[in-house]
Amino acid sequence: MASSTETKPFAVLFVCLGNICRSPAAEGVFTDIVKKRGLDSKFKIDSAGTINYHEGNPADSRMRAASKRRGIEITSISRPIRPSDFRDFDIILAMDNQNREDIMEAFNKWKFRETLPDDAHKKVKLMCSFCKKHDETEVPDPYYGGPQGFEKVLDLLEDACESLLDSILAEKN
Repeated sequence: MASSTETKPFAVLFVCLGNICRSPAAEGVFTDIVKKRGLDSKFKIDSAGTINYHEGNPADSRMRAASKRRGIEITSISRPIRPSDFRDFDIILAMDNQNREDIMEAFNKWKFRETLPDDAHKKVKLMCSFCKKHDETEVPDPYYGGPQGFEKVLDLLEDACESLLDSILAEKN
């Protein structure tokens, strides 16, 4: 029997524009780190996009290939961010400033039609704010660039995800 003190998993949502490159990669990298630390049952991890253009599609094949070379599987299917995400997730990580603005705009629109936590906007953070080894403030969109762009994104995400997990664990204790 589960004890009544058992807490629900900490829910993490990664968000980029179309949910086919950066946010599914972040979901894959974070999931991999969480599994390696034996914490899978303590987390709910997902990704979404600020637009629905790629809804239902797997992640970009170039990002899946770059991740796979690092031993990380990306299995997510693209979906747009939705009002319930502000209730269901403890932290929402935007890949760049435009994504953050779009998330906040959606929140401000939805809060009048939906029952959303008043402080839900405080859940939205920039992914690179967790980087320790990199100075970038945004995760660049690799979609229109070459292979090195996907590698750069993964470098940033690996850095940020390690620090993000450490930060969450420190807050929970």
